[in-house]
Amino acid sequence: MKKSRLLMVIGSFLLLGLFVFPLWNITLEAPQYPIPLGMNIHINKFADMNEFDIKNINLMNHYVGMKYIPETIPEFIIFPIVIGAMAILGMFIGFKMNYKWFLRWFILMSLFGIAGMYDFYLWEYDYGHNLDPKAIMKFTNPDGSIMGFQPPLLGTKDILNFTAHSYPMSGAWFMFVGMMMTFIAFFVGKKETKIRKSY
Repeated sequence: MKKSRLLMVIGSFLLLGLFVFPLWNITLEAPQYPIPLGMNIHINKFADMNEFDIKNINLMNHYVGMKYIPETIPEFIIFPIVIGAMAILGMFIGFKMNYKWFLRWFILMSLFGIAGMYDFYLWEYDYGHNLDPKAIMKFTNPDGSIMGFQPPLLGTKDILNFTAHSYPMSGAWFMFVGMMMTFIAFFVGKKETKIRKSY
């Protein structure tokens, strides 16, 4: 098998790592919690970083009017279908199609990735800003507006006495490396085609 095709097939296959490893992690650090609270976001579920973390986060968030973290969301049905389909399509392209299709697959997968991150941002925004007006505790900004508790999309952010961290995990790195391999496969395939035509 040509090197470009091998890169395309392996790169597409690596997307399946999302079904095994967590995609993202959000961690909350605070003086009252010697062991930070956190949750891992998988392609199809939320999971405790430590036992009962999500339950404790929900109890804590209830006081400021934030919604409970649900057991499931529609994305947990959609994302596995999209990733599974793209992995299979990518491997098929690697075996059967020419190198130009490698780039088309990469662009389509990139658009899905951007859409996924935007959807994640919207979920975080709603989670942190759509507060229950009957909440036990209310906090306001210096200008008098209601304080939001949105965790960062990527990076670290101070929220009251908490420090929130939001970073990709191994599943996201599997996807990133796989996509980069398919991107490289396009250029390798292009070079292979030029060399073949020169003979």
